[in-house]
Amino acid sequence: MLEILKAFILGLVEGITEWLPVSSTGHMILVDEFIKLNVSDEFRSMFLVVIQLGAILAVVVMFWKKLWPFGVQEKKLLIKKPIFTMWFKVLVACIPAAIVGLLFDEQLEALFYNWQTVSIMLILVGICFIVIENYNKKRTPKINSIAEITYPIAFYIGLFQLIAAIFPGTSRSGATIVGALLLGVSRTVAAEFTFFLAVPVMFGASALKLVQYGFSYTGQEIAILLVGLVTAFVVSLFIIKFLMSYIKKHDFKVFGWYRIVLGVVVIGYFAIRALVG
Repeated sequence: MLEILKAFILGLVEGITEWLPVSSTGHMILVDEFIKLNVSDEFRSMFLVVIQLGAILAVVVMFWKKLWPFGVQEKKLLIKKPIFTMWFKVLVACIPAAIVGLLFDEQLEALFYNWQTVSIMLILVGICFIVIENYNKKRTPKINSIAEITYPIAFYIGLFQLIAAIFPGTSRSGATIVGALLLGVSRTVAAEFTFFLAVPVMFGASALKLVQYGFSYTGQEIAILLVGLVTAFVVSLFIIKFLMSYIKKHDFKVFGWYRIVLGVVVIGYFAIRALVG
C-alpha cells in the first residue's frame, strides 16, 4: 500500500505540473528524491515518462471536438479540413524533438536528468517568463487563433520545445509558450497549441519508453502504473480548466517567480545536504 500511495502522490504532481509552465519532469525528478518508489531503476525511469499519458488523455477528452477530424453529417462521413491542417502543423512542430529524442534519448537522460540541471533551468526559464511578459505589454498579438499559425511558426515553436526535450526543468509547456509569445502568438492560443502539441510528443515518448522497458510487469508494477495514470488524468482535467480560465485575465509572470524561488530552494537543499552528508 505504501508504494500505491507514492504512485498516487507522483500522479498528483504530474497532473498539476504537466500543464502549468513549471516543468513536470523537473518536479517528478525532485519529488522522486524524497518519495522513491521501491522498484527497479528501469521501471522508475519508464514510470516517470509513461505516467504523462494520463495527463495527455485529459487533453484528448477536454478538446475532443477540436482534435477529432471526422464527423457525420446527413449520414455521410464529414472530414474537417481545418482540424487536419492543425494536425499537420502539430506534426511539423514535433519534428525537432522527435529526431533528437529517437537519436539521443538515453544519452540526454544520463547527462541532464539531475537536480543541478533542473534547478538551473527552473531559474533561467522563470527569468525568461518575466522578461518576455514585460516585453509583451507593449505588443499586440499577431496570431489570435490556431488557424493563423503558419507552418514556419509551428516549426519555430517546435524548436523551443526541443530545449525542454534536452534539459529537464525547462518545462515543455513553458518552452513552447515562451516561444509562441515571442513569435507573436496570444497567450490563449499559445496554451492551446501547447496542449495539442503534447499529444503526439508524449504518446511517442511513452511508447518509446514502453518498448525499451518491455511488457513484462509484476502485479505491483501494474497497480503502481495504473494508479499514477488515473491520478494524473483526473487532476489534469481540473488543472487545464484552471489554466485556460487564469490566462484570460493574467499573464505568466507568477509562474516565472515560482520557478525562480523553487530553483533557489532546490539548490539550497542539495547544498545543505552535501555539507551535512
